Amino acid sequence: MDLSFLLDHVDEATLAALFGVVTGIVFGVAAQRSSFCLRAATVEFARGQLGPRVAVWLLAFSTALVWVQGARLLGLFSPDDARMMAVTGSWSGAVIGGLTFGAGMVLARGCSGRLLVLAATGNLRSVIAGLIFAVVAQMSLHGWLAPLREYLAGLWVTPGGRNVDLLALLSLPEWSGLVLGLAISVLALVLARRNRIGARVLVFASGVGFAVALGWVLTFSLAQVAFDPVTITSVTFSGPSANTLMFFLVPEAVLEFDIGLVPGVFIGAFLAAAASRELKFQGFEGEGQMRRSMTGAALMGFGAMLAGGCAIGAGVTGGSIFVATAWLALASMWLGAVVTDYVVDQVGHRRLA
Repeated sequence: MDLSFLLDHVDEATLAALFGVVTGIVFGVAAQRSSFCLRAATVEFARGQLGPRVAVWLLAFSTALVWVQGARLLGLFSPDDARMMAVTGSWSGAVIGGLTFGAGMVLARGCSGRLLVLAATGNLRSVIAGLIFAVVAQMSLHGWLAPLREYLAGLWVTPGGRNVDLLALLSLPEWSGLVLGLAISVLALVLARRNRIGARVLVFASGVGFAVALGWVLTFSLAQVAFDPVTITSVTFSGPSANTLMFFLVPEAVLEFDIGLVPGVFIGAFLAAAASRELKFQGFEGEGQMRRSMTGAALMGFGAMLAGGCAIGAGVTGGSIFVATAWLALASMWLGAVVTDYVVDQVGHRRLA
């Protein structure tokens, strides 16, 4: 993709931010219309169901694999220099952070990406939880919680100063990632048919995966022609939430893809909700719900920064390029969510009854 014409009219930083906005809008529309949410999928799974939420999540995840790996085979994208792959990974961070994030998203009733989408529709609970998530993420990155995060992440790291490519580790051919994505897509479509999910929801669910691929291709293409270094990245909400918060709080903040992504998701989700007449103010139903949501948001903020990404950043975006620690973090998020739902919501509710 030749971006020379655009760079003749827009500087690199602004163009990167605009790419973030475009990617965010696509993701926001798709996620809002499909109700894409890892927390909802894990809760279904924890209760012995393979229902519509699981089907939607699997379709979004699998289409991300298909789109990204397809772009890789076509030469439109290479994961070698992607931010997630080019830095040292943390096995310990993926496990501990993933478990923490999984527990937090059950308590907050939504992962960080889902909270942003719901906030755009007028959900004030998600606004508060999202702000707490961003603040704790920033504290974990550069603030008081950074030493703890660095200690836990340093317990067990990947060798050689880089993360591990699962396909290379398993000596699998490059096309195997695409084949795996297609296989999971078939499973998702079978579950979708069993749960009578309409074609429109399926299209939007696949749009989530397309947004992930779009971010990868756009930032990769910009990096090939930009004079200054450009971070090759895509949809994630831990770092971008913290960076967007600081962008509005500090002078001389720098524009980049992350800064455009969060507002883009908000705009896309708002427009989708407005078009479908789903805008509605919602608040906390009581002190207990507020305390639970705030606790969950804080756990997600720390867990995401420790795990190297949130449910979408590590789970879908990192997973789509087969970052080994991202797959481990995703598995840990599922486990943390399933255990938390069982202990807090299933067993806890039975005791109250």
